[in-house]
Amino acid sequence: MEITSITQNLLNFIYIFGPKLVGSILVFVIGLYVINWATKITAKGLKKNGLDVSLQSFLSSMISVALKIMLLITVAGMLGIQTTSFVAVVGALGLAVGLALQGSLSNFAGGVLILVFKPFKVGDLLEAQGQTGVVLEIQIFNTILLTPDHKTVILANGAVSNGTIINYSKQGSLRVDLIINVASNTNLENVKNIILDECNNLNTVLKTPSPEVSVLSSENGMITLAVRPYATVQNYWNVYFGVTENIKIALDKNNIQKPVPTSVQYSKELA
Repeated sequence: MEITSITQNLLNFIYIFGPKLVGSILVFVIGLYVINWATKITAKGLKKNGLDVSLQSFLSSMISVALKIMLLITVAGMLGIQTTSFVAVVGALGLAVGLALQGSLSNFAGGVLILVFKPFKVGDLLEAQGQTGVVLEIQIFNTILLTPDHKTVILANGAVSNGTIINYSKQGSLRVDLIINVASNTNLENVKNIILDECNNLNTVLKTPSPEVSVLSSENGMITLAVRPYATVQNYWNVYFGVTENIKIALDKNNIQKPVPTSVQYSKELA
């Protein structure tokens, strides 16, 4: 009698729960296949759009995890498991993690914006957050710079994306600003030709845009000239120092007089 009852209960359970179990297994297997297919399609699309490799991998993984969580909730619902409380717990955990990681999430969002919109790339000379250096690496949470004095600076992407960014490499060239002072009685046309010749003779100076020499001021016994050659980012300092040295040698060789101040300022110490 007991065996018959157990058998009957077992058959009832299989009759009622069996179709749900089989359907849930089919949905789970097919769902995994569809998720893997969708993840691959997404990865190809991200790659085709030229997104950074690290961002491609991260976004693909995030999409895959989100879809799998949705699949598990769907399968649990098909089996008769109450998913309302489960969803509420997941939502509460997500909120708690979000509040605890506000700074990190801000940096993550900033990293995504940088990698998607590309205000700068690896190798660019950048000024951001009061720091200047060459971009070594763009990570999801941080951007790493190498300063001219070979210091490694790690910047939070949240602050970088929300702040002012100066990209010195965007146009492919930089203007080198130099100041040259000569005596007020100097032949201006002659001096400008000498300076331009020295700029054009240096092979690291760009021909386009062409170097410029302009008069900034003429007072206090001297003429102040603005010398503006152009260089690539990599050759900036070579041009800066090379042009400065060559102009000094050329002016001395052509006996161009140095400026002599016509006014002197005095100071008195008060006892």
